[in-house]
Amino acid sequence: MAQTSLAPALPPAQDGWRRSSDIRLIDKARLPDGGELLLLQSGDAFSIELDEEELMGNTDYVSEQDLAHMTAQRLGRPDGAVLIGGLGMGFTLGAALEAWGPKARIRVAELVPEILAWARGPLAHVMAGKLDDPRVTVTLGDVHDVIAQGAKNREGTFDAILLDVDNGPDGFVQKENDRLYGPAGLAAAHAALRPGGILTVWSADPDGSFTRALLEAGFDVEVALVPAYEGAREEQHCLWFARRD
Repeated sequence: MAQTSLAPALPPAQDGWRRSSDIRLIDKARLPDGGELLLLQSGDAFSIELDEEELMGNTDYVSEQDLAHMTAQRLGRPDGAVLIGGLGMGFTLGAALEAWGPKARIRVAELVPEILAWARGPLAHVMAGKLDDPRVTVTLGDVHDVIAQGAKNREGTFDAILLDVDNGPDGFVQKENDRLYGPAGLAAAHAALRPGGILTVWSADPDGSFTRALLEAGFDVEVALVPAYEGAREEQHCLWFARRD
């Protein structure tokens, strides 16, 4: 989820978005904890926002693509089982379809039914048929529950788990998401991965305490900073690659 504050420096496309006078509300979605997502449009630009923070947009997504591409490079299993937490506008999913092979199985867990409806409706041109790929299945529900179910398999269920459901390792979108990043959630993710599998977490910013939490959960951890948007020189987002050894 590409976090963009209303105040600080923005990528050029988003800066133009904020100055635009023709922003219009397309739809709203209520979160389980009472928060409200807004789908906004300005010309060809779309944005999904919560509390005046952009969670995702179709003009700023390179780090979401890196989430999948860089995981696949490190994994080296082109036909594995992949779980993506959060559909968003489909940029991580699209990158996963590019990076994994024809026999891969890619499961997307999306909490908010409206986001899936938007993907089939006003954002269909952004999704560009990704949901119709035969490798893809979509589960409407909490990715935490999908991980917990996968953890029941003694041999592990997934080769990769890609989490992009918050703006970092805390429950920004909904408070319940905190459980994904605590000891129990990380233990479940570790168990849900096959040996050598990778949990990758997207964040707007680095967080040393989360690196320590991953290490304490038994992962081998690599932290990478990637450009926040196309052409960015200073603005960066953070990816954690946590491998079950």
